[in-house]
Parts: sequence; structure tokens; C-alpha cells
Amino acid sequence: MTSDTPETPKQRPSRRDEPSEPSPSSPRTRARQADAGTPALAGAAGGAGDRGRRPFPLSGTKRFLGESVAELKKVEWPKQNQVIQGTGVVLFACLVVGVFLYVSDQAFKHLVENVFLGQ
Repeated sequence: MTSDTPETPKQRPSRRDEPSEPSPSSPRTRARQADAGTPALAGAAGGAGDRGRRPFPLSGTKRFLGESVAELKKVEWPKQNQVIQGTGVVLFACLVVGVFLYVSDQAFKHLVENVFLGQ
């Protein structure tokens, strides 16, 4: 015997019914990490106020300069012809924009003097 009501498919449990893993920044996760002795944040050596003292005042500057020199050695610097070509493109663009601005300025100067000021 058939019924007039359509059969409903079996419903899957929704995500709310499934147990979820806490996010890495949730209080439960941080508490678990504290119990396990692992830092709450990756790379964290301690609390916010627990900063190590540098052995001397300019050690950070010395490290920064050393890392900067190392990075600059990795750069692929342009060849002379590339620099000349790039400079030519920039100078040409400046010339075009300068001419455009000069022509626009002269046109608006005449427009303002003749139409708005009536001179």
C-alpha cells in the first residue's frame, strides 16, 4: 500500500550535534596547553612582560644591519641598460604629463579670464 506523503530521506546529524574541536585560541585550548607546559602562542617564550634583556644597547641595531646586508646580497640588481631604459621611460612620461598640464593650464586660464571674469 502506498501513502500520499513522500518518504523523507534520513537526515544526517547537523554539525551542532557532532562534538567539535576547540579553536586554537579558545580558553579551553589555552588551559590545556598551560597544563601540558606548552606556550599558548606559537613562538611565545613567556608572558607579555617576560622579555629578555639584550647584552648591550646596540645589539638589535647590529643584528638588523647584518640581516639587511644579507638580504641586499640576494637582490638581483638591474643591469646598466635596464636602468637607462627605465630612466628614459620615466623622463618621457614626465614630459608628456608636463605638456598636458601646461596646455590644460593655459586653456583654463583663458576660460576663466574670458568667461567667468568677463575681461
